[in-house]
Amino acid sequence: MTPLIVLAAQLASETVHSRGNPILADGRYYSTDPAPLVDGDTLWILAGRDEAPDGVNDFIMNEWQLLSTRNPASGVWRHYPAIARPEAVFAWAEPGRAYAGQIVKGRDGRFYLYAPVLQRDGDAKDKFAIGVAVADRPTGPWRDAHPAGPIISQRVPEPNDIQNIDPTVLIDDDGRVYIYWGTFGRLRAMELAPDMVTPKGPEQVVSGATGFFEAPWLLKRRGTYYLLYAANNTGPDSPCTPTLYHACQAYASAPSPMGPWTYRGVVLRPVSSTTSHAGAVEFKGRWYLTYHTADAKGGGHFRRSVAIDPMTWDDSVSPPAIRPVQPTKAPTPPPAPTRNVALSAWATASNAPGPVQYWIAALNDGVVRTSPLPPDMWGNWTKANPASAWIEYRWPRPVTLNGARIRFFADHPAGADEGVAPPAAWHLEYWGQGRWRRIAATYPTGVDGFQTVRFAPITTRCLRAVMDASGTGERHAGLAVEEWEALSPTPAPVSPRPVAAPAGCAGDRAATL
Repeated sequence: MTPLIVLAAQLASETVHSRGNPILADGRYYSTDPAPLVDGDTLWILAGRDEAPDGVNDFIMNEWQLLSTRNPASGVWRHYPAIARPEAVFAWAEPGRAYAGQIVKGRDGRFYLYAPVLQRDGDAKDKFAIGVAVADRPTGPWRDAHPAGPIISQRVPEPNDIQNIDPTVLIDDDGRVYIYWGTFGRLRAMELAPDMVTPKGPEQVVSGATGFFEAPWLLKRRGTYYLLYAANNTGPDSPCTPTLYHACQAYASAPSPMGPWTYRGVVLRPVSSTTSHAGAVEFKGRWYLTYHTADAKGGGHFRRSVAIDPMTWDDSVSPPAIRPVQPTKAPTPPPAPTRNVALSAWATASNAPGPVQYWIAALNDGVVRTSPLPPDMWGNWTKANPASAWIEYRWPRPVTLNGARIRFFADHPAGADEGVAPPAAWHLEYWGQGRWRRIAATYPTGVDGFQTVRFAPITTRCLRAVMDASGTGERHAGLAVEEWEALSPTPAPVSPRPVAAPAGCAGDRAATL
């Protein structure tokens, strides 16, 4: 890259005054997979760039970008867009898929970018491979440190059958270099030579990281090694996540950089994006956790944005433990008064806790996505679907309602006896005088947006939507609802949502239809 091009890239950077998380919040640039780096008095964050159009459920990621600050609490950041693209750095790489990488500073004072990219040629079943680039400064220009090709793939340095992405690198106090990588529950580790490039092998299969899914991050503190990672060990009683698609940030510790690893707990609960990717670093005597969410303007599961919060330690135990990080958001105005009192209700369903791919909390989170994923809705699809089902709201105190809006999801047409289809019929019931009472109204079953129901005012603490599945005999389609609003006659401020189920109501009779 010529000096003129370097100057142009530097001029393209801009100062960002962030009011909080996410750092880039206005929707012009989405940032993801943060990898923090400290160099002198500056904290850098390498990030990918999400560019998926609204409604496209795919990782459209063509380049990496950087954020830098001298004081995270100040909210003043410098944004460097497009510092590198896979095909511009690696002659052997395809464009796109600029997935999670990491920059580390070598003992030679140069910076090394470990990047998962798609290998253009080769006969590997999975084309993802890890390359290494080098530069004199974090902003580049970057050049391939191993022009012969990737240092890790399904073919080098030895055959493997995993998807080789999400590299994380640690330079230990003695100068030895270690790399971890992997996804889909399969984690690998290896030592690199002091040149930061040459595999010193062999690859090792890593165990002990309970629930590991992807996104490893390796760090060392006071002689103990820590491994952060995205976990998705799922279930209603899981300390990590209730839904299959979401992930938490868990961690393990070890007495040496290659393990053995012992699971220690959860650092960060699931955030607003289904994926979770984090990195931790000490900067000016304080530790920080960087991660991504879907909280920027226009954000989503494929339009994520980097956030940062302090991370603290409990040194009263051995080994020292990482305390759970409390995610923060930039201040926002209080929500406007609304007729939708479902926002302050506690939700349950006939199939609670339900299939792990769905998430009942999505019923009344106020979020409707253009192209939703399963955890963006309640659903009951299994290999054997029931003929009917219900979903229910409970309030701590009686509410007055005169309407409802429901948004059904379907991937099969009305009348289908497989997949997820609109209900054949449905109705609302409210709890009153010791029993469920049907609400007389017209009940549309379309999937073209919200289906609106109006009725004479009723006052209750519990409301049910009872749905008959499409199909006949013993074969029925599943049911799914993206959002369900319960409407009061007049707008009111949003009340806090109960953490636990309010007593009574549905609990006063058997949960049957």
